[in-house]
Amino acid sequence: MPRTEPRREIQPDKSQRNLRRWLVWLVAGYAVLLLASHLVRRFHSAEAAPGKIHQATVQAIKGELQINQPVTLAWQQYNSENKSGRPVIVLLHGSPGVSHDFNSLGPLLASRYRLIAPDLPGFGQSTQAIPDYSFRAHAHYLLELLDQLQVKRAHLIAFSMGGGVALNLADIAPERVASITMLSAIGVQEMELFGDYHLNHAIHGLQLAGLWGIYEAVPQFGYFDGGMLSVSYARNFYDSDQRPLRRILSNYARPMQIIHGRHDELVPVEAALEHQRLVAQSELHLLDDNHFMVFAKGQMLAPLISGFVDRVETGTAMTRATADPARLAQAALPFDPANLPKMIGVAALVLLLLIIAATLVSEDLTTISVGVMVGQGRIGFLFGTIACFLGIFVGDVMLYLAGRWLGRPALTRAPLKWFVQPAAVERSSEWFGRKGVWVIAASRFIPGMRLPTYFAAGLLKTSFWWFTFYFALACAVWTPLLVGLSALLGGEVVRNAVFGQQHFIIRALLAGIILMLLIRLLMRCLTWRGRRMLVSSWGRLTRWEFWPMWAFYPPVICYIAWLALKHRSLTLFTAANPAIPAGGVVGESKIEILKGLATAENFIARAELIPAASRGVIERVEQAQSFMSAHQFSFPVVLKPDAGQRGSGVEVIRSAAQMQEFFQHCLADAIIQEYAPGEEFGVFYYRYPNEEQGRIFSITAKRFPKVTGDGISTLEELILNDPRAVCMARFYCEKQQEHLWDVPASGEQRQLVELGTHCRGAIFLDGWEVKTSALEAAIDCISKCYVGFYFGRYDIRTASIAAFKQGRDFKVIELNGVTSEATHIYDPKNNLLEAYRVLFEQWRIAFEIGAQNKARGVKPATISEIIRLVIEFRQRANADATPPQPASPLTIADS
Repeated sequence: MPRTEPRREIQPDKSQRNLRRWLVWLVAGYAVLLLASHLVRRFHSAEAAPGKIHQATVQAIKGELQINQPVTLAWQQYNSENKSGRPVIVLLHGSPGVSHDFNSLGPLLASRYRLIAPDLPGFGQSTQAIPDYSFRAHAHYLLELLDQLQVKRAHLIAFSMGGGVALNLADIAPERVASITMLSAIGVQEMELFGDYHLNHAIHGLQLAGLWGIYEAVPQFGYFDGGMLSVSYARNFYDSDQRPLRRILSNYARPMQIIHGRHDELVPVEAALEHQRLVAQSELHLLDDNHFMVFAKGQMLAPLISGFVDRVETGTAMTRATADPARLAQAALPFDPANLPKMIGVAALVLLLLIIAATLVSEDLTTISVGVMVGQGRIGFLFGTIACFLGIFVGDVMLYLAGRWLGRPALTRAPLKWFVQPAAVERSSEWFGRKGVWVIAASRFIPGMRLPTYFAAGLLKTSFWWFTFYFALACAVWTPLLVGLSALLGGEVVRNAVFGQQHFIIRALLAGIILMLLIRLLMRCLTWRGRRMLVSSWGRLTRWEFWPMWAFYPPVICYIAWLALKHRSLTLFTAANPAIPAGGVVGESKIEILKGLATAENFIARAELIPAASRGVIERVEQAQSFMSAHQFSFPVVLKPDAGQRGSGVEVIRSAAQMQEFFQHCLADAIIQEYAPGEEFGVFYYRYPNEEQGRIFSITAKRFPKVTGDGISTLEELILNDPRAVCMARFYCEKQQEHLWDVPASGEQRQLVELGTHCRGAIFLDGWEVKTSALEAAIDCISKCYVGFYFGRYDIRTASIAAFKQGRDFKVIELNGVTSEATHIYDPKNNLLEAYRVLFEQWRIAFEIGAQNKARGVKPATISEIIRLVIEFRQRANADATPPQPASPLTIADS
């Protein structure tokens, strides 16, 4: 028994205590500053804006209803005289904006018209805090103002967001609107930002949350108050819905003038063209200017507006009733998505940020989807390529830094554990060590190797500058290639696939998924390993023995449900083994079952429970070594969770270092058990309670797969070349991670696994030929030693098949309860129907034994008890999935 240092109490690290103290002070200081900031802002009076401001009191609007809450609505007029008979023009600002945005245009119109320029609620000198900031609510506020000013009819000049207000007013009270001038104005939903209400709404929500955080959660002492990008501005767009504007435009009957800049970065010129199409009587003026011409180009705009207003007043302006029939026919046509504009301005900036963020989730899908957008004509090739390159560069450099600074423990935590598998990192590290820095560039073209290789580069402390050079070089080739290929194929996919009328980003995403699958398939086909892994996937798909439980078990579950109806008890089968909780459905204690077999100790592999509660790694290792010393065991031994399913967590331990590593990862109760060499069999046994003699239902011969070296191929190549091993290549390669690059000598055999579990790589064959009356009598005798056991499968190891047939010289390593399988069904010679026939018969017997035990007074488990057992088992499994305990500084010598 090796000597170890005495256990030392772990004291809290002084630096950690100091760090916590500083964090407390930092949070407290921030809270004090934030409180002071809010007090300063509360008592700070805003400066009045220049100009002659009038005020009116209106009632607050929420939806379509007035509520009893006064709202101050500020407004100004650019002429001091208010002569009756003058046409009234209402100037509607954008968002963010105020009435003074018209200071360049207003004075030029003031001599001929009565001008009213309101600060819409939420902006300027009007009340800031209102329940509804939408276009529709603003239209109601404007109507209240016109009523108070006794304006029966007005011409509306609507700038930017004001277009939504003007159109809603025309919808609410069409008789009050003489005409509308859409000045760089928003309108149909399809032309706003990304064109989709729900996507836009989400983006506006993020914007609102960000601005609220800046204004309310940052101690800014009023410095940002009064800025253009206010919470009111964000609420304005978040509360508004542009979808009804297409209907309003289509129904609008009075004169309309559309003035728009060809170089508008915020509202694309295509919006003005669509508005002109929908409003058949509209006049369109496209100017060589941008969105903000209203601020400084009053001299250019005033003649257009005054001329149009005069034509309306004289009755010579066109209305829908007098519109050209050809234009009316055009207006009746549905919207053509081909007329959607390229992304520019704010929309392009937001899309750039979204692309960068999306590459952090899936580089390939994002890049391919961007290529599809290029093919659709929504974004330019250069823009899409640069956006993808930036996102990939940022994400992969972060991955490198995570490997360098955080190390392997980061792989057990989100988000890295979602994208990077530890086994893949180990493989990449090995590959990296053999091939050098060039694999950083090469991995970009090998599916599945990119992320683990970049993490491994950081883990192995590769030079940051060399990493970025090779990576940027590979990315500079890969990104335009993938974007270009996707652009060429993407347009055809969108045109030929049935995607309906979804938003262009949705179409791009759907087409991107299709193209990604095709491109990944092509990339795999380009390498020998990729082609063999495709063979592996095909084998697992077409050979039912490799199907996952969710695909294989539905017919069995249906049959169990039929048996439950027949016996009038859903959980009757849990009474099959009264000695085991719930009959052994899930989470049963392996050590308690082995104790139940204690009277047959000569046939039972010796084992001991090593509890986890309040015990450190060193204490558990010491107990395991004491068990080995007491029974004069040497390595190997077996360690496994006390409650496990399908071989999960079972390890053959060959050194004290492996033992320590096991306990660092296993946070649940565990068992140490003697290692029984030889062949392994699964013997399924049952006995009806009213019968004296039990029977063997099934025998499975478990074989451990081997590959034979040729002196040339690596172990990985031997696995991939083997017709059966290739089906579980991923699992075998993971288990043999440290030896994949070995080249076994010619004729040398390498065993791939050493645990007799099908889902962990063992080969299951029908072992019925070893059944003898002597073996059946021995199994029956052992089973009767365990009072209350009638149905389950023994996992047995024997050094001699001949002795095993005689019912001697074997060791029971596990006994599984009512949900165990007659695993000989996984013999490749059995077809799927034969497998279902055996399982149906097995479950029929379980229900019949349960029925006999119930008649003798045994109570089946309730559904709630089974759910509790499942939850407890899941909790234990999740505990084992948590990050391992820090390794002890103590070293434990091998015994």
